[in-house]
Amino acid sequence: MTPSGAPDDAREPDDTPSEAAAPLAAASAESPPIPESDPVSERDRHFMRLAQAAADKARAAGEVPVGAVLVRGDEVIATGFNHPIGTHDPSAHAEMAALRAAGAALGNYRLPGCELYVTLEPCLMCAGAIMHARISRVVYGARDPKTGACGSVVDAFSNAQLNHHTSVVGGVLETECGDALRAFFAERRRASREARRAAAEAADAASAQPGRTNPGRTDPH
Repeated sequence: MTPSGAPDDAREPDDTPSEAAAPLAAASAESPPIPESDPVSERDRHFMRLAQAAADKARAAGEVPVGAVLVRGDEVIATGFNHPIGTHDPSAHAEMAALRAAGAALGNYRLPGCELYVTLEPCLMCAGAIMHARISRVVYGARDPKTGACGSVVDAFSNAQLNHHTSVVGGVLETECGDALRAFFAERRRASREARRAAAEAADAASAQPGRTNPGRTDPH
């Protein structure tokens, strides 16, 4: 993993179920224009922190901590977090959960005038869904050097032939978003080492019992 990017296998490990993302508020049928702002504003940081809170829910459920928030203007329409392991669903990324919840809240799969904040750079699958939903702007935190589709591996949004163009801003609270992923995978590696150590100790104890032999080991005496 690069220092600014996400760890290997971002989004895929453990097996604890998680709750589905839910819309936080319904909205009117009209889509107000997105307020003009600097490329990275305090507003962007605010919504990215909400996405980080959603990522914390994924971590608590044993999933890779990726969270997303979908907003229109200054209103949060829906949140989502990564939960492919618990749902046995490879499409259950945070962005997909937020898009589904927002579509249900607004009664339309088209979401013009909306912005999506996500703690990890979207993959190709999520980029395609973002385009189909007509999301106006994507803001992401950590870059993903393995599957990132906003420029890290491919740039799905730069093709001039596309019939919808989404603006993309990356690296918002990048260090914090990346740290959450690094901490998650570091803990997984630590737990894996402890499990292997415990298994080895159990095997040693079993082989030391009278009348028991371990064909994989030789007696040093």
